[in-house]
Amino acid sequence: MRNTWKKDAITRGKETDMKDTRTKSTNRRRRVRSYPIIVLTSIYVLLFVGMIGYIAHYSLTHKQEFINNDHNTRQKILLKQNQRGKILSRDGDILAYSEKNENGKEVRVYPYSNEFSHIVGYVSKGKAGIEGFSNYYLINTNIDLSKKVAYDTKGMKYPADNVTTTLDVHLQEIAYSALSSRKGAVVVSDPKTGEILAMVSKPDFDPNTLEQEWDQLIQDKSPDAKLLNRATQGKYPPGSTFKIVTALSYLKEHPTDYMNYSFSCGGRFDYEGNTISCYHGEKHGTLDLETSFAKSCNSSFANIGVGLKGETVDAVLDDLMFNQDLPLDFCRFAVSSSSYPKNHDPNAVMQLSIGQGKTSISPEHLNMITCAIANDGMLMKPYVVSNVKSEDGKEIKTYSPEEYKRFMSSEEARILRSMMEQVVQKGTASKLKGLSYTAAGKTGSAEFNDVKDSHAWFTGYAPAEDPQICVTIIVEEAGSGGSYAVPIAKRIFDAYFGEE
Repeated sequence: MRNTWKKDAITRGKETDMKDTRTKSTNRRRRVRSYPIIVLTSIYVLLFVGMIGYIAHYSLTHKQEFINNDHNTRQKILLKQNQRGKILSRDGDILAYSEKNENGKEVRVYPYSNEFSHIVGYVSKGKAGIEGFSNYYLINTNIDLSKKVAYDTKGMKYPADNVTTTLDVHLQEIAYSALSSRKGAVVVSDPKTGEILAMVSKPDFDPNTLEQEWDQLIQDKSPDAKLLNRATQGKYPPGSTFKIVTALSYLKEHPTDYMNYSFSCGGRFDYEGNTISCYHGEKHGTLDLETSFAKSCNSSFANIGVGLKGETVDAVLDDLMFNQDLPLDFCRFAVSSSSYPKNHDPNAVMQLSIGQGKTSISPEHLNMITCAIANDGMLMKPYVVSNVKSEDGKEIKTYSPEEYKRFMSSEEARILRSMMEQVVQKGTASKLKGLSYTAAGKTGSAEFNDVKDSHAWFTGYAPAEDPQICVTIIVEEAGSGGSYAVPIAKRIFDAYFGEE
């Protein structure tokens, strides 16, 4: 009996051991099966947390984009609470404000009507210009809580924040008046800070009547389209203003002997069966590089062009931001285009050298290049809003001058400035000579069709020895830059220096 009990105990022990073994094996299999599930679950949890974190961070850093999105109903909520803020000039003149009309509807009012239409923009039928760029601030309010209570008591909306621009009303009026009934554009800026002082585009429109005229304006696809901001969206052949680029390319290849350049102009340049003629066939005689630039000699620059390396020209174009987006966050813009012909076609190379052929540029881009030359080779980022303040005067945001990119070396900029001075002293911009201030620049007559009609260009700055203002002008279908664009520049310079 005792032996039987022992056998039973041994059997039970073995059974227990077997159960323990089976249990351990089962638990091991369960752990093996659940390990991938745990890993995958952990990965998904981490991805979810990361996604939530990214969305939170993106929302915080891109809150303006979210608010400005036309599909975001938050805009409508804010506009029910707040009255859209004012847009002001640099001197405090009101360029845009909101009020209730006779029907009790809140409307946007533009006191200067057409004069600032493209740069200030509009807010009905979409958004453009400063109205679009600063929309986030113009619909938000940062007045004190105590003042909000006062507005609540009166049953009034809160006043939203006000935007102060860099725009100078007097310069804008002069530029607008000087362009007169001509199609074209004017850009005025401070080369040392990047501030846009004036920007005019014609034909224009009245933003006060935009809603009534919208269907007609939007259907106009002709070259006279009024909604197009020609200053930033216009693409034009640069004509002889492009000789700045060709001259810079030559300086890159001849940094120490550029002053030895010599060319004899007989009114035309023939190369491998191709011919380039000077404006009206004028014969300039013997020229060095500086005089070739001052006289805007097509023949000489075609000669320079065929001697340049394609990689040098393309590198300069890249440095000057051709075929690239421009640092303009306050407006829509066109990308300027130019490149050295891949097949080295002589005619295409000569056309490129004098700013014709397939090359195109916007007035704003040409203004940026000119500003960089005036500012020792450094481009300051263009900007048009200086600060945002609440209605009770609290500063919400400030925009400051910012170096964007070096377009050329200081020495190259110095040489180009000297050449641009000679354009005034003994060249095609002589109407700016002998004034109380000094000026420098480059004219252009850019052919745009087969019958050799041309746009008139001028880009330059003053004073020549210490540039404070940079002006770029295009007058469409006008002819000579020296005859039509330079006088407009003179009126703007006169206004700036108080010589009216």
